[in-house]
Amino acid sequence: MKYRVIIEPAEEGGFTAYVPALRGCVSEGETEEETLQNIKEAITDYLAVLEEITAGKKTYEVEVTA
Repeated sequence: MKYRVIIEPAEEGGFTAYVPALRGCVSEGETEEETLQNIKEAITDYLAVLEEITAGKKTYEVEVTA
């Protein structure tokens, strides 16, 4: 799966990354490369928690075209 990631310079130095499609999924790093690696881990963790939260609930997948 691919997710759009936004990276911005952080006020205190380094960079902050967030994923608009995954509310609250944010990470930081000293370099853009480190920040990308960290946000990949944050996405993986986010999705694992989401899987736990939705376990046993009736869920659906829908396809949307733009």
